[in-house]
Amino acid sequence: MRTLGVDLAAATKKTAAAVIEWSDDRARLAHLSLDVDDQEIVDLFGSCDMTGVDCPVGWPDALVPFLTGHLNFDAGPVLAHDGIAGRRLLAYRDTDRFCTAQTGLIPLSVSADRLAHPAMRCAVIQAKIAAVHGPQLRDGSGRLAEVYPAASLKIWGLNGRGYKGRGVPEAERLGILLAALEEQAPWLDLGGHRDRITASDDLFDAVIASLTARAAARRRTLLPDEAHASAARSEGWIHLPSCGLDVLPG
Repeated sequence: MRTLGVDLAAATKKTAAAVIEWSDDRARLAHLSLDVDDQEIVDLFGSCDMTGVDCPVGWPDALVPFLTGHLNFDAGPVLAHDGIAGRRLLAYRDTDRFCTAQTGLIPLSVSADRLAHPAMRCAVIQAKIAAVHGPQLRDGSGRLAEVYPAASLKIWGLNGRGYKGRGVPEAERLGILLAALEEQAPWLDLGGHRDRITASDDLFDAVIASLTARAAARRRTLLPDEAHASAARSEGWIHLPSCGLDVLPG
């Protein structure tokens, strides 16, 4: 199996990709790239069995009628979201609320925060993938799954707090975090890329996204139940690992 992890930015700059090859009880980081364009993502997707993308693959269901109502001067669907509680339904998806309940982490809003621009690019990339490889269901039941590296790290017991913040130099923070990952996953061969990973949180997140893609491929993530299934198909679904790192190989 080959898994692709993509840390998607709004533009080519700072977009990272990581491909991990899995065999028996081992795994090897076979490809690592930064400043990745759309075509490379489409090409890598085609060569991999499962892709985990660190970016929302859809928008809240409530957002479309709200915007359509505003466009057509139809007050009903707009006033339905009067007040902060109503606006939260426009800002956060079902999967975002599920993620918060499971991990305590609050994903950025795809419609009201810094993720909006990357999500637009993600939609375009999904269309490009569909043109070559067929449409990929947004709930992750195909070959494309939405992932959230910070949540994966927390579930796996790795202290990811602050590795993108200020204080200790980034390389030192990432070095400590990567060392903890290597200790928990001695079966993972970084393929000589350790120094590059400790120098870029984008590359690090791409690696975590690829590891999470493995969990998604093996159905070792928290899948949407009947109450969440409909929204997951349209809005997308964040795949949170339901297993430890030790379960991924083999």
